[in-house]
Amino acid sequence: MKNVMKLTALLAVVALTMSSCDCFKKMAKNADAVKVTCTPEVLVLNNGTITAEIAGEIPAKYFDKNASLKVTPVIFFEGGSVAGETILLQGEKVADNGVVVSKKEALSVKREVKFAYQPAMDACELKLLVEVKCKSGKCKEYTLVNANTGAVLTEEQLAVLNGSDAAAALALKSECGLKVAVGLNTLQKDINFSEAMQTVGNDYKNVTTTVVKADLVYKINSSRLGKKATEAEDVAALKQNVESFVGNDRAAQTVYVNGYASPDGPEKFNDKLSEKRSQSGLKAVEELLKESGLTIDAAAYGEDWEGFQKAVAESSIEDKDLILQVLSMYASSAEREKEIKNLSSVFKSLKTEVLPQLRRAQIVNTVDLTGKTDAEMTALVQEGRAAEMTVEELLHIAAVNPEVALPALKVAAEKYGDARAYTNLAVAQAQEGDYEGALASLNAAVKAGAKTTELNNNYALTYLGLGETEKAAEYAKGADAETKALVAAAEGKYAEASQALTGYNAAIAQVQDGNLAAAKKSLAGDTSAKADYLRAVIAVKEGNLTEAKASLNTAVSKDATLAAKAAKDVNLAALR
Repeated sequence: MKNVMKLTALLAVVALTMSSCDCFKKMAKNADAVKVTCTPEVLVLNNGTITAEIAGEIPAKYFDKNASLKVTPVIFFEGGSVAGETILLQGEKVADNGVVVSKKEALSVKREVKFAYQPAMDACELKLLVEVKCKSGKCKEYTLVNANTGAVLTEEQLAVLNGSDAAAALALKSECGLKVAVGLNTLQKDINFSEAMQTVGNDYKNVTTTVVKADLVYKINSSRLGKKATEAEDVAALKQNVESFVGNDRAAQTVYVNGYASPDGPEKFNDKLSEKRSQSGLKAVEELLKESGLTIDAAAYGEDWEGFQKAVAESSIEDKDLILQVLSMYASSAEREKEIKNLSSVFKSLKTEVLPQLRRAQIVNTVDLTGKTDAEMTALVQEGRAAEMTVEELLHIAAVNPEVALPALKVAAEKYGDARAYTNLAVAQAQEGDYEGALASLNAAVKAGAKTTELNNNYALTYLGLGETEKAAEYAKGADAETKALVAAAEGKYAEASQALTGYNAAIAQVQDGNLAAAKKSLAGDTSAKADYLRAVIAVKEGNLTEAKASLNTAVSKDATLAAKAAKDVNLAALR
């Protein structure tokens, strides 16, 4: 039901109480014929703006030719007020720039008023402040009157209005205002934009495997190692590698000795030769690594055909591709052996560079290193030691433990300058409500080289969080369907938005669109405090106050801060 106000009823009282303002006495005769309405009666937050339409119906033969009337819409809230654009109505003989009200014809006046949203407006009232002016008498200047009683302000009230006590003056103004709308529906503000933001993955592995190899080289057709075979540079490096993990309970080491023969001799001979090399190599490695306490295994692999191919491919032989192509034509080892010998007579480097390195026992150290547990990484962040962690560890723990996501990602971004860290930091900041910080982090991610598909979505949603819907809409052109739908919801296009949204965000759009049944379905299975709170709102709209009270109590039991929100929420006014 529209909130119908009798504007001229107050004018009649004003006329009677202000005998020197004769122009208002005549207007009072048809007071019941003038109506003032506000649409909507309960204000609605949309895209950071509160918009309402004030309408007045003034009949013919009503407005005095010498009268002037200023009507100013004002939002009053705890601790402050914001005035909208004043509507000036004037009689035909008044020389001013207002709307002229003809004595002969009826007039319909409509004005859209807008207010930029402030959080303090969550509990508010929209009122009309009325000032009157007449050519003759004591009200030659615009004079504020009590729009509810028509009474002229007393000298004491005027002193309060113009005094230094701002709170008292604000209270008096509010008392004088004609109430046309009560409360503000802020459900749009509850849409969770950050929930749809997208993080970038990481390359973290809890177990990393490293393989270090070294060769014990033999002379042709020999399985005896030279005295300095274990003193080679790569063998010394492997020994150091093994020793570096001894005593590390996170490291699992496996050492193998694999015997090989170059594929330029008889296959049976080479099989036996590789076996002998594996055994002689095993003895040498056991002696080399005796202090490690490791058990070392050995195996023989015969002719090293794969090694030959690799060595040729990596060599500087001019016709290496031709050599590999020719050898690939032969399936049997005997044929390949014969062809290798033929080729070796042409390509001397096969004899001097390739084949000698295949006469070996290869030492292989495989290390499986288990990383920190999630609990250990969490503790490092909480202790302020996140800088001791790798970027992959920081990205990982931020992904699995939201409680330390923000500090972990800040270190990852600042220490490593990683684009992934900046992108994920932006999401974490948005989830904390810091959309300014999120925007700065997204910009840093771009500077760090980010070119991910997540950027358009995250920029659009960040700008929605900042209330910059036009910029959000530009980025949403290259974003996914969910982001586009959230932009539509921010613009107040709830029917369109609900088509592509799911869960809690869909439920808000459906409530705003009046589709309460669909909203309840969207909340099915969601046991969060915010979902229970929205269920309370839906129940109030359905007139089920018992269910509404139960849902609100459940919500507050999960999140005590919702009690303060409920105390101001116009959607739950029926419970108060």
